[in-house]
Amino acid sequence: MEYVRIAEQFVTETSPSRREVVILGSTGSIGIQAIDVITRNPDRFRVVGLAAGGGRAGLLAEQASALGAEAVAVADPAAATEVADRLREQGSRAEVLSGAEGVAELAAWPCDVVLNGITGALGLESTLAALRAGRLLALANKESLIIGGPLVREAAQPGQIIPVDSEHFALAQCFPRVSTDALTSLAQGQVDARLEEVRRLVITASGGPFRGRSRAELSEVTPAEALAHPTWSMGPVITVNSATLVNKGLEVIEAHLLFDVPFDRIEVVVHPQSVIHSMVEFVDGSTLAQASPPSMLIPIAYGIGWPHRVTEAAPAVDWTKAHNWTFEPLDAEAFPAVGLACDVGAAGGTAPAVYNAANEEAVAAFLDKRLAFPAIVDTVAQVVSEHQQPDAGAAASLADVYAADEWARIRARELISRTA
Repeated sequence: MEYVRIAEQFVTETSPSRREVVILGSTGSIGIQAIDVITRNPDRFRVVGLAAGGGRAGLLAEQASALGAEAVAVADPAAATEVADRLREQGSRAEVLSGAEGVAELAAWPCDVVLNGITGALGLESTLAALRAGRLLALANKESLIIGGPLVREAAQPGQIIPVDSEHFALAQCFPRVSTDALTSLAQGQVDARLEEVRRLVITASGGPFRGRSRAELSEVTPAEALAHPTWSMGPVITVNSATLVNKGLEVIEAHLLFDVPFDRIEVVVHPQSVIHSMVEFVDGSTLAQASPPSMLIPIAYGIGWPHRVTEAAPAVDWTKAHNWTFEPLDAEAFPAVGLACDVGAAGGTAPAVYNAANEEAVAAFLDKRLAFPAIVDTVAQVVSEHQQPDAGAAASLADVYAADEWARIRARELISRTA
């Protein structure tokens, strides 16, 4: 079942109309850019709810007040009080929700679309809440799909998830389209024969700041160097993930879950310019690619505006100028995270949750200068190798996912403490 397919219940508009939007992770990179799109298009969008962790309480209150949000959720209960006080000072009457349950409640708030830009595994409950409430979900929180894949797939209706990651947004543009007449059969789970025409998905990677370096040369990498991404401006965790290519491994798992393409038909290719965001190769030898300058504004706008595009979401490629775009194979020896992710994704169950949790702990230790750069993926690989799946053949429950997440974090911390 393809969750980027058009489903009739999610396409009721014949032309763009003003949409009510909930933004989860509003003070992060994705959220701030989403607000930029929305404020430039007040006739298309209205923000009704905002959620954030609470580390930037002043910014969250300022956003909610300026946008006239009906509700604000703060994951950190201690910070919720500060946000509430600041909102009252600014004359806002927004309802303030707190804790993880408050964020999940906001994800189900009455609206047209929920943009989930929360970072990390914390986004899973909000993803499930939005889907179960019947909201269109613009998904930028890849971790919730990865660690809770079967749960998310079970909760989602065809067409309910619109991928916001630039790579999966690109793949969705290039994937075979189906006619309106095919909607009923797709909703009933019948196979679209045109999918047999797809030979493979090609996901592009910038290669990060250390492209071309050997594994030995990576041992002296500092956090400051890892955070200096040559192409994208992102938060610290995803920036380090891009440097290790763990992020690309997560994207391979996400592509498998979104498009039902086997792992042996998904390939990662290094493209330093980050203009071709991904490609679909067909059995006749043709390839479709999506191109745009490296900006998240376009996939964000597409996610919240789908199925209608947002005019001037971001500048296009200037075709009047000469361009040099290069592609090269991934160095799997120096950057083993992608291959490890494919193994983890194929194993399924709670293995992806372990991969993600161990990585989050290892990245935190690296940024704190307690772990060497190559040891990030080494730690993840060790934790994954020790993981034992719950009951063989049984579908992983939410409790199983969280238990695996907690175990992986504890085990990763133990391994990290031995290297400190």
